[in-house]
Amino acid sequence: MANRPLANRARRGGSASVSTIVRKTIRTTRSPVSPTSRTPARSSAAAASRTPSSSHRSGKTVPSSQLTSPKRKRRTPNGIKALREIRMYQKSTDMLIAKLPFARVVREIAQDYVSDYTHSGTPTGLRWQSSAILALQEASEAFLVHLFEDANLCALHAKRVTIMQRDIQLARRIRGQWGGLG
Repeated sequence: MANRPLANRARRGGSASVSTIVRKTIRTTRSPVSPTSRTPARSSAAAASRTPSSSHRSGKTVPSSQLTSPKRKRRTPNGIKALREIRMYQKSTDMLIAKLPFARVVREIAQDYVSDYTHSGTPTGLRWQSSAILALQEASEAFLVHLFEDANLCALHAKRVTIMQRDIQLARRIRGQWGGLG
C-alpha cells in the first residue's frame, strides 16, 4: 500500500528520488520500539544505502560534524617564526656554530701554514687544546654577529629588509682594515 503513490508517479512519467524511496522503505521496515531503547531499529539494507547527501536533500538536518571539514592547522603570519628565532638566539649564550665542524676547519686552515715535515724527516701536525679552539670559536662568532648587525643596518638604510652581498661588503669597508679584516 505504501508504494502505490510511487507507482502512480512512475506511470505518469515522474521519477521518484532515491531519498523518497529510502524514506518509504525505512517507514515500512521499522520494528516496534522496545521500552529499553529510545531510537527505533532500522534495517541494515536501508541504512547502508543511505548517504549524508541524500539526507541533506530530504530536508532533514545533518550533524555539524559531517558538514564541517576536518580542522586545518593554524598558519602563523609571515615573519612571526623568524622573530621567535631571533628572540630565542638573543636569549641564548651557547655557540651557534657546531664545535666539531669548526674544529675541523680550524685544523685544516692551520695545516696550510705549517710545514709538513720537521728537520728529522718525520711528519708532524699541530696539536690543539680544546680551550684554544673554543677561544677561536668565540671570537669568530662575535665577529660574524657584529658583521651581520652592520650589514643589516646597511640594508635598512637602503630601505630593504634582505641582506645582500653588497651590504656585507659595505659593512667591511666602513669598518676599516682591522675591523673588517681586509
